[in-house]
Amino acid sequence: MKKLMTNSLRHMILCLISIVMIFPLFWMVLGSLKTSKEAMNPEMILPDVIHLENIMDVFSNSPLLKYVLNSLIVALVATLIQIITGAMLAYAFSFMKFKGRNILFGIVMATYMLPSCATYIPAFVTLAKMGMLNSRIGLIISQCVSIFGIFLLRTAFLQIPSELIEAAKLDGAGHWKILWKIVMPVTRSSFVTFGLMSFISLYNNYMWPSLITKDSDLYQVAQGLRSFFIDDGAFGTNWAKVMAGSTMIVIPLLILFAFTQKWFISGLAGDSGVKG
Repeated sequence: MKKLMTNSLRHMILCLISIVMIFPLFWMVLGSLKTSKEAMNPEMILPDVIHLENIMDVFSNSPLLKYVLNSLIVALVATLIQIITGAMLAYAFSFMKFKGRNILFGIVMATYMLPSCATYIPAFVTLAKMGMLNSRIGLIISQCVSIFGIFLLRTAFLQIPSELIEAAKLDGAGHWKILWKIVMPVTRSSFVTFGLMSFISLYNNYMWPSLITKDSDLYQVAQGLRSFFIDDGAFGTNWAKVMAGSTMIVIPLLILFAFTQKWFISGLAGDSGVKG
């Protein structure tokens, strides 16, 4: 009986937290179906009449789809590169023995303690010298390594029995084959977790793209939403349409999470897929 009450209380608390977390999304979706006046009325939860024209107007009279496409391209390519570079570095720090390995890893992890804004100036100067400012390739190249990804994948790799790696080497497998044919499959959940978190971060990024891109044709969703919908755009005072645009922006993330939630949750729980 005591265990039942404890579980019931735990589930009630989790349900309450879930409601609090999902309410802003719920409010945004409902706001996109209201008039602008209704959207700003905190006492009005449900719209009197569903206004689908808000979404249709955003589709037809705003460059939002272009911004979403820009973000998808940059986020997908940069995430793929981050996975490759993160896996290679994590593999080296986990399975390759060389002098100063632990010191080098400590230095790499120390950089994770730096606030991202501290890297903006040197990164900006580097891109300027390479002629990559105001370009999609500059956005991708400047975000092609994730320190968090290196740490996450290395943690997963260290759970793999060393005997498995040694057996692969005895069979003649090289480092590249061991990484992608043996290590990656058994730590798939960690790769999915890293990829999803990296994609969401890149997709929603605002500050760095705003610093290096001035061409509106290259705007990411966060830039485009603020520039066109809020600052001085056509829908600057129509909050119902702003919410409609925000809802459309969130849809790709929801779809991605729906397909990867199994591996994502498994990765967060520390289950690398390696069994005794």
